[in-house]
Formats: sequence, C-alpha cells, structure tokens
Amino acid sequence: MRLSHTSIAVALAAMAFGSEPKWPGFRGPSANPSVDSGKLPERWSSTENIEWSAPVPGLGWSSPIVTGNTVFLTSVTTEGKAKQPQTGTEYSNEYVAELMKQGLSEKEVLDRLNTRDFELPAEVTLHYFLYSIKLKSGKLNWKREFYYGHPPGGRHRKNSFCSETPVTDGKRVYVYITNLGLFAYDLKGNQIWHTALEAMPIILDFGTASSPALAGDLLIIVNDNEKQQFIAAFDKNTGKQVWRTDRQILVPGSDRRSGWSTPYIWKNAKRTEIVTIGPGLAISYDTDGKELWRIAGMSAMPIPSPSAYDGFLYLNGGKGKALAAIKPGASGDLTTPDGAKANEYVAWLQPKGGTYLPTQVAYNGGLYVLTETGILSRYDAKTGALSYRSRIGSGGDFTSSPWAYNGNIFCLSEEGKTFVVAAGEKFDLLHSNDLGEMALASPAIVGKRLLLRTETRLYSIRQKH
Repeated sequence: MRLSHTSIAVALAAMAFGSEPKWPGFRGPSANPSVDSGKLPERWSSTENIEWSAPVPGLGWSSPIVTGNTVFLTSVTTEGKAKQPQTGTEYSNEYVAELMKQGLSEKEVLDRLNTRDFELPAEVTLHYFLYSIKLKSGKLNWKREFYYGHPPGGRHRKNSFCSETPVTDGKRVYVYITNLGLFAYDLKGNQIWHTALEAMPIILDFGTASSPALAGDLLIIVNDNEKQQFIAAFDKNTGKQVWRTDRQILVPGSDRRSGWSTPYIWKNAKRTEIVTIGPGLAISYDTDGKELWRIAGMSAMPIPSPSAYDGFLYLNGGKGKALAAIKPGASGDLTTPDGAKANEYVAWLQPKGGTYLPTQVAYNGGLYVLTETGILSRYDAKTGALSYRSRIGSGGDFTSSPWAYNGNIFCLSEEGKTFVVAAGEKFDLLHSNDLGEMALASPAIVGKRLLLRTETRLYSIRQKH
C-alpha cells in the first residue's frame, strides 16, 4: 500500500505522541491541516452531524488542541461588557476617511477610533482561562484561571485577548499570551511553571496572535513588536529561557515592526529549522537561534504562517506579496534578483501570490491559498503554476485557514459558513455548511471528528451512520 505524504506526516506525529490521535498545536501536527480519511464529515449545520457542542464563555480566537481524549481551549471573560467582534476586512479605514472629511485633528481621530474599534488595557479587567474538555462528550473536565487583571496591551475588536493557540507534547499543555507570559499545566490541571514576559507595544494596539511551537524540549515564541523584535526558546520542563535572538526586520520605507505569524518547526531531510515570517522578511533559524537564511518580499503586516509539504517549505508573504516554495539546505540571502522567480533554493515564487489573513493548505499535489475576501487560488505545489483563481460563493469574509480531507477543500467564513470545494485543477464549489455564528478560529481534525470553534461554542462535528 502506498502512503501519501500527508499520511506519513500524520503517522510520524502519532508515533511521536503515542497511539491516540492528536492535534498538538495550531494547524495540527504538520502545520498543514490536511488528512486522509473517508469517514470525516462533509455536511453539517447547527443540528446536522453534530456529535456535541459545548458553550465557551468569553471571547477568544485560539484554536482547539487535542491530546489523548482531551480537548484544550483558552478564552477570556471580561468584567462588565466587552466590545463585540467585528467581521470584515476594512477595519477602520472607511471610518478614518469619514472623520478626516469632518476636519477632525489626528488626536481626535485616534480618540474616536479607540472609542469605537479598540479596547485599551485600562478599560477592561479580564479573566484568562484554560479549559479541559472531554473529546467524546464535550463535558468539562476542569478549567483554570491562569491570569486576572488588565491585559498587557490593547486589541482591535476584530482580534481577541487570547488569539494564541496553546501547544501540547502529550504530557503538558503550554499556554502563551504574547507580552503576558508562558504557563505550563499538566493534564490534570496542575500548574507546573509560569514565566512572566515583558510587555512590548504592538502597532496601534491591534493585539497579538502568534502561537508557540515545540522543537524537542524547546518551547519557541516569536514576538515582533514596536520596541524590540525577538525569537526565544524556553526549556519546556522548567520555563527558563534557553536562548533569545533579537530581530531587526522591517519593510524598507516602513517603520512597522509588529507581526502575528506563528513560527514553524520544519523537520526536513537535512536538519530542523525554525522558520519565521516578520515584517518584510522571512528568516529561518537553527535550534540554537542562529540565522540560517532569509528572504525579502514579505508584507509589513505579516499574519499567515509557514508550512511544508512534499519536501518544500511554503512562505506566504502577505497580501499582494510573495508566495514561495523553498528547498531544504538553504543558507544566506535567498532574495531573488529583479524579475527572477527562482534560484538554487527557491523552487518557485509567485510575486503577488500571498494573502492577508488565512494560511495556505497543501493537498493532493495542490497548494490552496485563500484571500480574506473569499478568492481561492490553486497552485501546483511542485511548480507553482496557477491552476485557477475563483471567488467562493457570492461573498463573505475569511480569517480561518482552509483545511482538506475526503478530496475536498474546506473554507470557513467569518459568518460561520463553510464552503466545500472539490480538490483538483478546476474550481468546483460543491456546497456550503452553515453554523450561523461568527467564526475566526482554525479547526482541529481528530480521528472522525472535526472540532470547530465559533464565537460562543465549540462543536464536535461527526458523520452519523
């Protein structure tokens, strides 16, 4: 029997964590949420193929993670009334233009923005929780409050105060809130250690989102902020910092230094790399924090994360920026000369193939890239040739990353509707599944279950036979 590359990646992950199926961190064991299974659900609604749903108090856009028969999830509740989430991608641009036409000063404009679109630290008192939920029933095992008080920074109401997804090694759960700290819990809910971190300013108080990653015994974080960007590694057993490498990266002509991309641990045939995307640059480090290579062409507002498939690393540079496939073993500056799309280590490059919010997914030889406005593009994963570019449905806004199984690509809109597209070289929209509630978190895929988080609930979606 011939196994696909996806099957091999999932099998290796299962061997590393034990026999039970698991989803250890953001976007799964291979950071490429594609699974080979004929028993996962393709149709659902708020009542159809719902095994269970569990209420999740508060607000958070972190993804569920799974080890053994337990789901872990974070959320934040607010004392008093929190500003409600916002769908869409225009954020405050139109509102700013409207205020400028009224002749308001810059300070007056910022005051109005803070009142309407932002929650600032002094305005809210928060309770941060880690939830342990039974995978088979949705019932609560336990919850732990790991922080109480004012947040370390503000947030735009499109974001949440806990958008970072935890990570687990099967023995402990590691929670990271940028500019607040790291928290380690065992599976019974006992806090093992806590490491406080200095609060760094994020541009315009937009909030944070970069999730942690595990590289052996190292817990890796990236903090691209307006004061001092850095990548750091902590001992997962003690919480003590092992190394820290400061970063000095920004787009030429811009002073923006903040980023939201999650680091990716790329275990390729030649070595293990920690791949990061920051403002203007993607940089890869070895597990000692030393730079291996870099490539320019990334956005000033980096959000999508790196991923790998079938021997290539994929970099999504952000809206209107580069989409590139990188070969293992690179060193130095990989930036291509003007007009060139490839070199020794850049297998292919699409200069404007990047997207603003969702991260790409590779599946069955294709790389599927989704824009925040619902345009799906398919590229040949090996050559970068564009197969199609097509709008999904009649509209919608997208933040959640697409995923794949059963020969289909799934694209979840912020309005809670999942569009199902047949995988292949021609665009074929099959149907859509509507949960009827806002959704920005990326899902988890575990065995026969799809775990999908909406604004107020966590759903276990499972096909009924």
